[in-house]
Amino acid sequence: MKRAPLYSRSQRPSRASAPAPSPAAPEAQTAAPQRRGATRRERWLWALGGALLALSLVLGQAALHSSQRTITQKDIDGAVRQSLEKEPLPSAYAKAAEAIRPSVVRVVASSSDKDDEDDVAKLAGKDPKAAMQSAVGTGVVIVDNGTILTNLHVVLGARRIKVTFHNGHESEANLIGMQPENDLAVLKASSLPDDLEAATLRSTADLAPGDQVVAVGFPFGIGPSVSAGVVSGLKREFRSPEGQRRLTNLIQFDAAANPGNSGGPLVTMDGEVVGIVTAILNPNEQRTFIGIGFAVPIENAATAVGMPPF
Repeated sequence: MKRAPLYSRSQRPSRASAPAPSPAAPEAQTAAPQRRGATRRERWLWALGGALLALSLVLGQAALHSSQRTITQKDIDGAVRQSLEKEPLPSAYAKAAEAIRPSVVRVVASSSDKDDEDDVAKLAGKDPKAAMQSAVGTGVVIVDNGTILTNLHVVLGARRIKVTFHNGHESEANLIGMQPENDLAVLKASSLPDDLEAATLRSTADLAPGDQVVAVGFPFGIGPSVSAGVVSGLKREFRSPEGQRRLTNLIQFDAAANPGNSGGPLVTMDGEVVGIVTAILNPNEQRTFIGIGFAVPIENAATAVGMPPF
C-alpha cells in the first residue's frame, strides 16, 4: 500500500464523490483552519529560535576574537629573528663564492720541465730562486670542455702549465690562444674531472660603481680564497710600473687581490663572471694590495676565446 505524500498538490475531491459529513463536521471544519494557523506559528517560532541561536553564535565568536591580543610588527620581527637564530641564512658573498667555486682552477706555470711540488712555499719566499722559475695564478673554466681563461703574464714563457680543479683533479694544460692587449690567455686542460662546471658569464652593460663583487683566486698560492668589495669605477686605464703594459677599459674594484689572484674571476652577487682580475695598483715595490684592483671586462675575455660578444 502506497504512502500518501507529505505535501500533496492534488485538488480536493468533488462533493459528489465525497462522503456525507457527519454532524460533527462543522466543528471539524472550524477546527481545521485553527490547526493550520497553529502550524504557521510553530514555523515562525522555529525560525525565530534559529535566528536567535545564530545571532548568539556570532556574538560569541566576536567576543572571543576581541579577547585575543592584536599581532604587532614587533611580534613579527621577533618571530623572524628567532627563526634566523636557529637557521641563519648564508651571506650574499658566500652564495656568490659557492656558485663560482666549481669553475675556479689553480694555475701553476713553470719555466722548467720538472714537476715542482712545493710552489706555494717557493712563492712565500722559502726558495726565491725556484720561485722565479714558477708562477702561481688563477683561472676560470668558461667552457666545460676544459677551456680556461687566465692572465697572459701568468703563463707567458712557461714550458709547462699545470691546472688543479676544485675537486683536486690535476691536469697538464696547453696555451691555445692569447690576447696581449688585454693580458689574457686561453688554456685547454688535457684531462677533466667528471663534474666540471663552466662559469656563467654576464655582460658589464648594467654594471655600476657601488655594485657588490667577489674576487676568488689563489693569492700567494693560498686558496681558493674569497675577498669581497664593490665596483669602484669603470673604463679605467692601467700602466705597469715598468711601463711594459698599458691596459684600458678596465673595471676598478676594491676587493682584496694579491699576486696569485691574477686570472681569477670577478663575480657578481649572482655568481656570474663580469671580469678577469689582471692587475693591482702598487705605488711601492711591496706588491701588496692597497685597495685598487683592476679586471678585464668579460666581453674582452670572451673575444679572446672566440666567443661572440653579449
